[in-house]
Amino acid sequence: MDQQLSRARSSLTHFARWISCSTGKRRAAIAFVAGSFSVLAFAPFFAAPVLFVTLPIFIWLIDGSANWRSAAWAGWWFGFGYFFFNLLWLGEAFLVEAEKFAVLLPFAVTLLPAGMAIFWALAASAARMFWCDGVSRIFVFVIALSVVEWLRGHVLTGLPWNVIGYALTAPLELMQGAAVIGAYGLTVVAILVFATPLVVLAQTGFTRRTVVASIAIHSCLPLVLLYGYGFWRLQEPETFLSDVRVRIVQPSVLQREKWKPEFQRKIFDDHLLLSVTNSQGVRDDLDGITHVIWPEAAMPFLPLEQPQALQEIGAILPSGRALVTGALRRDFTSADAPMMTVPPMFNSLLVFDDTGSLTAQYDKIHLVPFGEYLPLSPLLTALGFQKLTHGLGVFATGVEPRPVIDIAGLPTALALICYEVLFPGAIVQSASRPGVLINLTNDGWFGNSTGPRQHFHQSRVRAVEEGVPLIRAANNGISAVVDRYGRVLHSLSMNVRGVIDSDVPAGAAATHYSRFGDWGLALLLALVAGAAFVTRRAHREH
Repeated sequence: MDQQLSRARSSLTHFARWISCSTGKRRAAIAFVAGSFSVLAFAPFFAAPVLFVTLPIFIWLIDGSANWRSAAWAGWWFGFGYFFFNLLWLGEAFLVEAEKFAVLLPFAVTLLPAGMAIFWALAASAARMFWCDGVSRIFVFVIALSVVEWLRGHVLTGLPWNVIGYALTAPLELMQGAAVIGAYGLTVVAILVFATPLVVLAQTGFTRRTVVASIAIHSCLPLVLLYGYGFWRLQEPETFLSDVRVRIVQPSVLQREKWKPEFQRKIFDDHLLLSVTNSQGVRDDLDGITHVIWPEAAMPFLPLEQPQALQEIGAILPSGRALVTGALRRDFTSADAPMMTVPPMFNSLLVFDDTGSLTAQYDKIHLVPFGEYLPLSPLLTALGFQKLTHGLGVFATGVEPRPVIDIAGLPTALALICYEVLFPGAIVQSASRPGVLINLTNDGWFGNSTGPRQHFHQSRVRAVEEGVPLIRAANNGISAVVDRYGRVLHSLSMNVRGVIDSDVPAGAAATHYSRFGDWGLALLLALVAGAAFVTRRAHREH
């Protein structure tokens, strides 16, 4: 057995040296392929063990870097492979109106990943500056990549899509760690867990005892603690709100037809019909239902400017019932409106009562670049670029910080439109703690790709972080009711037309993450930095 282990370690050491000694195109190809395969760690694949191989390759590439510039180049190629396949689904949006936007498809699927890869180039170069032999370089790598993952969630409005911590959110027991340290804290743990075993095994000069101890402490122990905590947390009994039952409508409207005038009436009628039909397909006129939930921009017109539509909404709602819907609205009362050629447009959540009257609203505050606004608008417009929602006016941001909203019959609600649900630690921005999260989205732009599935999974993690249930209405999926532990109680899969009828689970006491935010991340980074200092000193003395 010892001889077999010795041979395996020797082969691994040779492989690590081959990686670190690679140059030129072979080095770039290795980095790109390793980054590409890392995508399998996330939804819908959940093959997290792939990171046990790809992250060590990243470290061995830095091992072979002569300086920070060489490390940055390897990090960029690794990041480009990672983000190219992580964000490839974005290209689907450019095929909705292919005659107008298909020409931009190659730029969309390469330029954004290329830009995002700069973050990982920064991580590799920063790590190389503090690099040394031994275990301490793993800790340096953990710190550099974790900090950069936090930065890409915040710089230039941020895009924290599939930060590495999501690799430790399946199975459900592991996801519970987000209630304590959030997705960014899980990123620190994930990098340490997945990077350690092969790097330590391939390290020359390490005794068998050292190898076993390092893997046990840095890889196995965190996994056991996370799983054990999650198992314990999931034993808490499920509770539901009294006298609340929602109907989530998923109309599965084709995005290409969504804003064409000839389909407006049909789409609106379909929403109305689904609203009064139960999950078995039988019309029940909302018997027992207290709240109807429609997805983002459900009505392909401006409902507040269509009195007839508001009357029809009121007509389907029994007394005391409410409709919560995504909709676009123009603000003619804004102080800037008289000075603007086109009044500001908002992507909003609107609440209507049984008379069709507006009772509450929320305007989206985190807009999607190129979808709802055009960054560097004068320059890019001159170059021929335009936002994908080009015919829907100029979108404006709502009031910040994000307010909670009062919806009759529900606990205090927090509205999150589309990708606003992606941002850990930035969900609750007011002093009031919500009792329910309502996420309205339209992932119909992205077809039957990995994008909508990853979007849904990340929204589940927000529910765990905040300890608050999630009601999610998506045009073409995935619509769902998720409890405070991330458990999916009811859902409709992709491209299914139908409704969900469900009770609403109750929230829990504030989680550690909802109270302390990313201070847990800071503590973890401090602990890893201390470990790096101690191990580096011990290595030099040895």
